[in-house]
Amino acid sequence: MARNSGVLARQLLGNRSKLCAALLNHHHKLPSNSFQTLASISTTPSSSHTTPSNSKPFSKSVHHFSNPHFLQHRPLSSPSGPSKIVPIRSENEYDSAVNIVQDKALPGLFYFTAVWCGPCRFISPVIGELSEQYPHVTTYKIDIDEEGLANTLGKLNISSVPTFQFFQDGKKVAEIIGADVARLRDTFGKLYKSYLWTK
Repeated sequence: MARNSGVLARQLLGNRSKLCAALLNHHHKLPSNSFQTLASISTTPSSSHTTPSNSKPFSKSVHHFSNPHFLQHRPLSSPSGPSKIVPIRSENEYDSAVNIVQDKALPGLFYFTAVWCGPCRFISPVIGELSEQYPHVTTYKIDIDEEGLANTLGKLNISSVPTFQFFQDGKKVAEIIGADVARLRDTFGKLYKSYLWTK
């Protein structure tokens, strides 16, 4: 597989100018529900096949994919605000963030994560999306493997990642352990939706 990827990469880089013509020329020749590697597509255009001027060249290309996962899309609407994710790299930064959230009674989320954690990588885009959707809530991202945080993590009893601690009105009001997307969205909505209308 790796060898085929290398061949494919060389073909893509070496034949960039001919690639679009080859794809346009051959996309109608593929049988329904089939895949064809670029290695098997000739890069010399054939004059025997032409696309009628009134047809749309890629209008039928979606039909080549019977698997609905290939048809996923992202919404075109823009997020409601800029993301506020603040990385915490030391005990002093953590203490400062907690003091700000508690003393000023600001809404905040402390997100304990690790680079090696699969569920953390899974939920990370959701955290980014929620951070944009609720720009008034500062998300503090704490990598548990940062050297300067061992004492803090011990005091907080953080034993699993991802762990989410929600603060509101200066107090910790909720905690979620694990990558539970539905519960995370629900907790954000219950705790912070009213801030969207009042602040």
